[in-house]
Parts: sequence; structure tokens; C-alpha cells
Amino acid sequence: MVKFISVNELKERLSGGQQSYVLADCRFLLNDPAAGEAVYAAGHIPGAVYVHLERDLSGPKRPDGAGGRHPLPDPSKLAVRLGSLGIGNGTTVIAYDDQGGAYAARLMWLLQWLGHDGERLIAAGGFAAWQASGGESSAAVPSPAAVQFTPHVQEGLAVDAAYVRERIGRSDVTIIDSREAPRYRGEIEPIDPKAGHVPSAINRFWKEGFDEDGMLKPARSQLERFAGLAADDEIIVYCGSGVTATPNFFALQSAGFTNVKLYAGSWSDWISYEGNAVATGEEE
Repeated sequence: MVKFISVNELKERLSGGQQSYVLADCRFLLNDPAAGEAVYAAGHIPGAVYVHLERDLSGPKRPDGAGGRHPLPDPSKLAVRLGSLGIGNGTTVIAYDDQGGAYAARLMWLLQWLGHDGERLIAAGGFAAWQASGGESSAAVPSPAAVQFTPHVQEGLAVDAAYVRERIGRSDVTIIDSREAPRYRGEIEPIDPKAGHVPSAINRFWKEGFDEDGMLKPARSQLERFAGLAADDEIIVYCGSGVTATPNFFALQSAGFTNVKLYAGSWSDWISYEGNAVATGEEE
């Protein structure tokens, strides 16, 4: 399970002499895909490697939009890339970004999907918290020794549009839209060509799962956010493209929900199929 750590704990870990971790900078901007790599080059937490959302943590986009804006990467190719960064199956991985933890969470979800069994940590507050605490930055790009990562894909963690379509309206399944409420209700849509949500989905904005320091709220608070869900219900989370739903995935896991799945293509995939229904407004 993923753990969120404070900037002070991050400093302790990085200064503690542990050699078997990889620190991953996951900064990214959806409206400027080159921005994250540019700020990494200008300065990052010393020792961090850069992981690019579209180049490393996503597969190629399809012309018809199927798979969404950030399709899942090929597991074998992702495993090779992880290995080139020094990440093996049991390596401790610490990730950060500057967008509330969503891009770091995408990396962590992919690691879980591939069967990574090492410790997975996200630095709360990201690079901004590191700087605010007086942490140093570096422009030096590390050259980690490549290791072997053997993927063991956890098939049940990711679902597609057909799977979601079959579960709409089932009493033992809850579909959760992780986007901001106006996008969920279909009032605005700044990114994708259609506005609205998957029929029957409820809305739980992913950022509401965090406190002001960027730490994941405790299980008690998550249970309040997801009140009404049974612990053994099937829960499917989605967002715009399978990135910002991952914090809700981990929030649900932290609260004890055991049957949580990610609709990997999410809304951008859903609307690529002409026959898929689109709902607007609030669900009862």
C-alpha cells in the first residue's frame, strides 16, 4: 500500500544512508507537457530521476481516442523503463510532484499494477514543500545502475469501458468520478470534447482526500468521504484520463476498501465510443 510522508520524514529517509531507494520527480503540466522536465532540469531534489507522464507512464495515444488521453503503457516496456531508473521489484520508491500528488500517485498505481512489492512512498507537498522547508535543489542528473524489473500484472486493478458499461446501475458496484464537481455535472469541460459523467457515477473530488499539508487524510475521514459504501462492494474510480483518480484509489484502500479498480481510460476513453451514454447533473 502507498504511504504519504511529510517533508521532514522525507529528509530523514534521504539522509539516513539507505541506498536501496529511488527518488522520482513526477512533475508535469497537462497544458504544457514539456514544463515538468524543464523545471526538473532547472532544479530538483538531489538524486531524483525524472519520470515523464506521457513518455514513461502512458502508452501511445490512439487516433480514435480509445484508451483515453493517457493510455496504460505496455507492461513490458514500462518494466524496462523502470529498470533503467534503478527500480527493481523490491526497490523502495519515493515520488513527488508539484500538483498535489496526482502524478506521483499515477507512478505508484502503475507500480502496484505491475506487482511491485517494495515500499512505495509519496512526499506530501511535493517540491514546493521541500523548498519551503529549506531543502536544497540540484540540476545534476543522476545515472542510476540499471536493474531487472519483472512485471507481474495485477489484472483485476484496471478495467475498460466495456467492463464499466456492464456494471452501470448494479447495487453492489459504485462508480466514482474523481474530477471537480462542475466537470462531473457537465457544466464545463476544459479538456475533453464532451461534458458530463458516466451514468450512475457519484462525485468525490480527489483533492478532498488530502489535508492542507498534502497528507492523505486518515481512514476515519476517508470513510466519511465515502459514506454509504460497503467494505466489500466493487468500487470503480475514474477521472479525465486515469491520473487524478489514482489518489482516490489509494484513499479508498487506506480506508479498508478491498475491491477497488481503476477505469484506466476514464472519461476521455468513455466518450471515444459513440454508443456510450453521457449523464449530466447530480446523481441521486
